[in-house]
Amino acid sequence: MKPAVALPGTGAFRLANIRVHRATTDVAGLAYDADGLARADLVVEAGRLASIEAPGNPKDGIDGRGGIVLPAFIDCHTHLDKGQIWGRAPNPDGTFDAALEAAGRDREARWTLNDIARRMDFSLRSAYAHGTAAIRTHLDCVAPNDLAVWPLLAEIREAWRGRIELQAACLMPVDIAREPERLKTIADTVATTGGVLGAFTYMVPDLDALLDRIFAAAIERGLDLDFHADETADEASVALAHIAAAALRNRYEGRVLVGHCCSLARQPDAQALGTLDLVAKVGLSIVSLPLCNLYLQDRRVDVTTPRWRGVTLVHEMAARGITVAVASDNTRDPFYAYGDLDMLEVYRAATRILHLDHPIRDWPAAIGANPARAMGLAGAGRLVAGASADLVLFRGRSFTELLSRPESDRVVVRAGRPIARDLPDYSELDDLMEA
Repeated sequence: MKPAVALPGTGAFRLANIRVHRATTDVAGLAYDADGLARADLVVEAGRLASIEAPGNPKDGIDGRGGIVLPAFIDCHTHLDKGQIWGRAPNPDGTFDAALEAAGRDREARWTLNDIARRMDFSLRSAYAHGTAAIRTHLDCVAPNDLAVWPLLAEIREAWRGRIELQAACLMPVDIAREPERLKTIADTVATTGGVLGAFTYMVPDLDALLDRIFAAAIERGLDLDFHADETADEASVALAHIAAAALRNRYEGRVLVGHCCSLARQPDAQALGTLDLVAKVGLSIVSLPLCNLYLQDRRVDVTTPRWRGVTLVHEMAARGITVAVASDNTRDPFYAYGDLDMLEVYRAATRILHLDHPIRDWPAAIGANPARAMGLAGAGRLVAGASADLVLFRGRSFTELLSRPESDRVVVRAGRPIARDLPDYSELDDLMEA
């Protein structure tokens, strides 16, 4: 498909007559409309954004035809180690329990380092072609091979340096903290590899003690934290509140990102909002995973229509100043049968599911500046003069245009140059899907 706009492969250029959003840039003097969009010109020199200016004459540059420009995407919650296995490990009924079982069987039987490396590379190439510049992936830490993938992760991260900034968080059951030596080994490996300490939580009687041990391990090694919490419709699941209290109790000063938090939407308002007040006080960041949670939550094996959307209270969070992101989560595995690590698709779905519109407010930051802040990526996710020219140019001139089509003719620019947007073919993985 012909790209929305033809850009030069080298040299400086002025991209004229485009639109930027106020959540993605700090340029003063632009005339923002009700949706936060303003016309502007971008000047690119030596791979960087030399300036962002009020619009001039389109004839003085390359005419962007009024298209929206967003910063390169930041995807802060994925599972690249289990991605792309649907062909050999489908979910028989679409439920969360069946997903756990199918993924567990596949991990035990098929996860060699070569298998993981090829699937991760496939996913990274997909994300890169769609316009993503940084990804955090969770890596399953399950015995007996809970740490085997970390040296591989370091190799893949280095291979992708300059294209995708790749972070990794270990994904261990919270009750691993009952085994001090095992927790120490995992935390040491994560620290040595430059990763993030993470766990999936569930309501156990000693949850507070387990969280204290995880926070202590992170503090000792200077690690950030990343939790899965309350990925359930059970309103009695209140791990987010326990995580926030643990951060306060342990006087933790690092970054904490918490994903899912679905059960908040099921709890009485006073309880849920009280939790969010504490989350705001201690400065946790939250990521909602609308596609995966919509797919899994409230799925009923008796072919009954789901009654709720499975997502969390993002508007109430934003109103309290909490950093909120949306992300891809699982891709073509038992937890989510679809997806291609396309953050525009995620944002489009989030807008519809979570009502991130009328007005748009600052929600475009949920796929840029907010996840960048949660991941500690200074300056990423924004269009700022002097920064690397990493951006995505769309044909859509308004949000109703942008979010109504796949925008498969988007132009992805990295370090001032348009990239070849070649998506990998699924047939590349056919041999990995064989019985």
